[in-house]
Amino acid sequence: MKKFGFFLIFLSTFSLAQKFTLKTLLEDKISIRALELYDGKVWYSGTESKFGYVELKNPQDKKQIILSEKKLQFRTLAQDKRSFYAINIESPAYFFKIDKKTLKYEIVFEDNAKAAFYDTFHFVNENLAFAFSDTDDQHLKLAKFEKGAWSFFQNSVRLNNGEAAFAASNTNIASTKNYLWIATGGKSSRILRLNFKTQKFEVFNTPFIQGESSQGIYSIDFLNDQFGIAVGGDYTKQDANINNIATTNDGGKTWEIQASGKNAGYTTCVKIKPGSKGKEIIAVGDKHISYSEDFGNTWKKISDEKGLFVCEWIDTKSIVFAGKDRIIKLSFE
Repeated sequence: MKKFGFFLIFLSTFSLAQKFTLKTLLEDKISIRALELYDGKVWYSGTESKFGYVELKNPQDKKQIILSEKKLQFRTLAQDKRSFYAINIESPAYFFKIDKKTLKYEIVFEDNAKAAFYDTFHFVNENLAFAFSDTDDQHLKLAKFEKGAWSFFQNSVRLNNGEAAFAASNTNIASTKNYLWIATGGKSSRILRLNFKTQKFEVFNTPFIQGESSQGIYSIDFLNDQFGIAVGGDYTKQDANINNIATTNDGGKTWEIQASGKNAGYTTCVKIKPGSKGKEIIAVGDKHISYSEDFGNTWKKISDEKGLFVCEWIDTKSIVFAGKDRIIKLSFE
């Protein structure tokens, strides 16, 4: 592990001409595609079976543990009040539960299916969580954690040929009290919406770029039951920026393409700013950090930082990013 270091960058950005700083919190030989915030710390899971944290105020306070000798790759991370949960990609998939106080861990569930590949793990509330996996029979595969028990969620959704998901940032699932949304990609890029009252899915087509295995929606976020945003693109053509951002105002039934040809390209994670009512949104991809101040209609690239895959708002003034070999914090002045 490298020694702690930091750098500061001051830039004038977007229409408010705000300035911000970027500070490195953690450097390590790791790829991070999932993170959680808890107790003033950034918690992460990643390659080489690594799981750990770094404190936001004092980055020298950090700890890392190895969850398995098998050098698993984690691209998911979720939490409830007492524990963190992480699932490795590829088969067999092990569901790890890590105690927040002691960091003691155990495997609480396994998926030995050949096609097991968990892209996302998401808690709806303290008693309900879903994990989305690739499947070998074209039926939507969801592992469900409900009231302390694990099972597979029975449903009738059938995926199209070549339709799958991307384990890019643990953010192709979003939820409110009434709905769960799942974004797919590849040869078909759709939105699957679960109504918690009826326990049934509705399936909605999107105008998003699709048709190739590398194309489609990579990340979604929802403000409420109506407004949501989706981002993505094509990871093999990262500068391509046609039909890779879309918004919905009817709960995912219909989507409107935004800023086509006028954005920074391939994007892996999107997050609505807390308290902004959907007006302000941050997005990140391998080659950029971008910002929207008008509900995702237009975008301004505010940084050329490379190798970042996932982000999360800390508060209304700061955001944490993670990716290849590092975790950084952006603070608006």
